[in-house]
Amino acid sequence: MAKERFKATIRFGWITEEGSVYDAPQSQFILYPKYPEVRFSGFLARCENAPSELMTQRLPGRLLFLAVAKDGETLGYVTHPESEIAQAVNKLNLDNELGVFKIISLVSQINYRELLLKELLRIHSLGWIDSKRLHKSGNLLPCLTSNCGGYTLEAELGISANGYSEPDYLGYEIKQFKAANFDRISNEVITLMTPEPTGGLYTNGIDAFIRTYGYADKNGIVDRLNFGGIHKMGVNQPLTGLTLELVGFDIESSKIKNVSGSISLIDSRGNEASSWSFASLIKHWNKKHNQACYIPSKSIKAPSQQYQYGNKVLLGEGTDFQLFLMQMALGNIYYDPGIKMELASSSKPAIKRRSQFRIKSGNLTHLYKQSETIDLLNR
Repeated sequence: MAKERFKATIRFGWITEEGSVYDAPQSQFILYPKYPEVRFSGFLARCENAPSELMTQRLPGRLLFLAVAKDGETLGYVTHPESEIAQAVNKLNLDNELGVFKIISLVSQINYRELLLKELLRIHSLGWIDSKRLHKSGNLLPCLTSNCGGYTLEAELGISANGYSEPDYLGYEIKQFKAANFDRISNEVITLMTPEPTGGLYTNGIDAFIRTYGYADKNGIVDRLNFGGIHKMGVNQPLTGLTLELVGFDIESSKIKNVSGSISLIDSRGNEASSWSFASLIKHWNKKHNQACYIPSKSIKAPSQQYQYGNKVLLGEGTDFQLFLMQMALGNIYYDPGIKMELASSSKPAIKRRSQFRIKSGNLTHLYKQSETIDLLNR
């Protein structure tokens, strides 16, 4: 039986006493969701000048230093407990901690949280802002579609429209959501992520998928098939005939039991219509949502399309993909696609893909180990 674990490679190198860096090409992280814990392994294998003597013995008091270079490579340095650098570090009063690590700031520490909140206060103070988006060239362009609230906020923050799986601003994922009232923001719908399926009939051809599970447009638009409707865990969706299931996740323990598991849409015959493997989602979720900021917005269309951003924002810090799965198991996160096929009877139908996992704003706090609603006007 294969061990239940996820693996991820990492660019890692050892720094020597002379300041040279030697790559450790076999370095990897291994996540054991059963416990859960993450182990760092392979950091000595095939490394030309690895500190094997210090790292292969249980030496009390040795120190391991880790840092991330500008190019994204992680660097390591290990020293004997009686070394000069170890003695100097042990005399420091290091109160800044993250998990098992003590943090040593090499430069004056920048408070990114504070910078983010100051920027959001500035944007709130602007009032109504013309709808826009920032092109990757640096030019501001008008934005006239219905989903420009996020683009307008990102443009004010200097973020160009992109599909990168990186946090948006100062290490925070920025999520704007529509709100009718800035004083009551606990029941608004937020799109958490929009990943494409990795399995099922969908991946063999979206045309066949829509024709099999889609339905004629409910508003009478001719020659159009839709695939939509809210899909919650264990509940059959009458429009599509599909049921959302969590394969390989144990609700009682709130843990992944099968690393080959998935979020799956299953039809009445037991066929997999579409699925998202845990492996495809876990990296994206943990990397992009580990720090997130949720900002409410209002919009008007006349005299021009404009947006206004609220003074109460929610900050979430420290997440885990198993928290996401648990909220899905409880029905708080649901699948709400906006997939359609126009000119369905033609030889070249027009297809729009949009897979969305959504949540009500009042349930956001369950996705993070720490969360806080902050009034930008009263801090």
